[in-house]
Amino acid sequence: MKLNIIKQRSLWWTISAGVILAGLISMVISTNQIGTPLRPGLDFVGGTRLQFELDCTKPENCTQPIDSGTVREVMTEQGLGNSSIQVLGEKKQALSIRTQALEVEQRTQLQTALSEKLGDFNPRATQIDIVGPTLGRELFAEGLLALIISFAGILIYLTFRFQFDYAFFAFIALFHDVLVTAGIFSILGLVQRVEVDSLFVVALLTIIGFSVNDTVVIYDRVREVIKLHPEQHINQVVDDAVNQTLTRSINTTLTTLLPLSAILLFGGETLKYFALALIIGFIAGAYSSIFIASTLLALWRERTGKAHFMVEQEPEISDEI
Repeated sequence: MKLNIIKQRSLWWTISAGVILAGLISMVISTNQIGTPLRPGLDFVGGTRLQFELDCTKPENCTQPIDSGTVREVMTEQGLGNSSIQVLGEKKQALSIRTQALEVEQRTQLQTALSEKLGDFNPRATQIDIVGPTLGRELFAEGLLALIISFAGILIYLTFRFQFDYAFFAFIALFHDVLVTAGIFSILGLVQRVEVDSLFVVALLTIIGFSVNDTVVIYDRVREVIKLHPEQHINQVVDDAVNQTLTRSINTTLTTLLPLSAILLFGGETLKYFALALIIGFIAGAYSSIFIASTLLALWRERTGKAHFMVEQEPEISDEI
């Protein structure tokens, strides 16, 4: 089956625009509600994370799952009603709380109040992590800087390897992938209170690397088709190049998604949303490489009068001495 990439490019652009617009609307709503486009985790804003697990070695201590409503009531009584609460585990006998920075006395008081309502906690499974706001700001700044440097490096590399317009539309495709991933996580933050942490930044950097690799493969094939058939219109060139690499792109993406799906389902809470971000980003990356970067390049070359003159000439070396 051969896809008509160019003929249906309005459809591909509409799908991307719809997803990105939904994410941007969610970011605006989130900014109005909590002050940030995505719900920041403990890594970025600082605070205290407490993880408790019921001690099932004690008789009748684990007969009932933890009720998040009961936990919320206790947190409200402690003046911590705006904290993030998650009930973990298949049997819902573990608890994760993210809240403001707490002193030792406050943490002890909170743990005692929760034990009275829920049951005794296993001291070996209790974890308390504290991140200061200064460290959180540093992590955010360093993560943002890493994204900017990666974008700039890729733009420069592709400009030298291909041409500037190739590099520019690859950059647009990468920006598309980041916006799609961030937008979906903004929606999840509003609907399910999903937070982003330092692993989310790692996921974005990984997505950028994966996506640009797919785009380079398609661009290489575009250049090969041009050299073989320089008389062809750019639309035909792009259609041929994309269809020749389509199977490779789909197979690479699917084989990458398999272990990520396993991590999402069985990797535990720590890696759950990291894997989800990669899955969303890799799908968006494959989509943008096939349907966005290539079609934008064709449109640009057509509009600038270079639809039939795209052969990248190698510099001639004179034989004269």
